[in-house]
Amino acid sequence: MQLFLDTLLTMDRIGSEKVLREVAAQQQSFEAVEQVITETLTIIGDGWEAGDYSLSQIYMSGVICEEIIERMLPEFRMVRKNSSKIGIGVLIDNHALGKRIVKAVVQAEGFEIFDFGHGLSVDEMVEKTMAYRIDVLLVSTLMLPSALKVKGIREQFDQRGLTTRLIVGGAPFRFDSNLWQQVGADADGKNATAVISIIERLVAKQ
Repeated sequence: MQLFLDTLLTMDRIGSEKVLREVAAQQQSFEAVEQVITETLTIIGDGWEAGDYSLSQIYMSGVICEEIIERMLPEFRMVRKNSSKIGIGVLIDNHALGKRIVKAVVQAEGFEIFDFGHGLSVDEMVEKTMAYRIDVLLVSTLMLPSALKVKGIREQFDQRGLTTRLIVGGAPFRFDSNLWQQVGADADGKNATAVISIIERLVAKQ
């Protein structure tokens, strides 16, 4: 794992893919690749919050992992874990680093995920959720005012009779452990690894 971490931090695309392909060849499965990606991106995310890594390092780590996953998944003919559709987007803010890491980890776990982008309004988030018939929506925010607007998404879901489950994440929810409940979310994803278990739990209830 240390070697993969090093290649990501130096933004070495070729080296990163080589490491993961060696892991896949040794283990003869994609599960080992999933574990390496998930644990490494979690380390980088924690390191960025602690000030150990730069924005460019965390951003490119997510990009590289997404690219590798897209190339390797078809080769393993990996079956998606279920037919549930997952959407992800950043509400109001334009800070997409956390979203990119979560998306890469969710993809690595074999879920189908639709990236709605960043800087989205409440209406745009709801409309995209309806258009793609999303079952679980992951909403990331950077600032408290943006986090509070998640309540608007919940209100529109209720008004339109949508059963989409809502998972929130980002700095405001880490600072206030009860904020996710106040805005009407179904769960708070504190990090990428936690999001996976939450998705599995919520999907199982549907």
